[in-house]
Amino acid sequence: MKKIFSIIFVLVIAVGFASTPVFADAGKGQKIFIKLMKKPCGFNGGEMAKKYTQAEWKEINDAGKLNEELLKQCPSAKPLNDRYVPHVYDFLYNYASDSGNVPAC
Repeated sequence: MKKIFSIIFVLVIAVGFASTPVFADAGKGQKIFIKLMKKPCGFNGGEMAKKYTQAEWKEINDAGKLNEELLKQCPSAKPLNDRYVPHVYDFLYNYASDSGNVPAC
């Protein structure tokens, strides 16, 4: 019985780690961009996403410089709250110039 609980526990932990990237939402990231950055930037999130490829967005995000890059492109915008960054990154990555995807608005 103890062995079964140990196996179940390990599986639950493994699924938790495997599903962590799923928590970011491109749709939510698009809404955040529209609400907080569209007006100060003067363009929509689709135009921002097309500025870089998926690999470039990934590199920027992995370096922890997504907020800095957004502010470089939109100097009059305010920095994003840390809890919004994963969602906006997911949006930018999904609609990058080499993704073949086009956002709805």
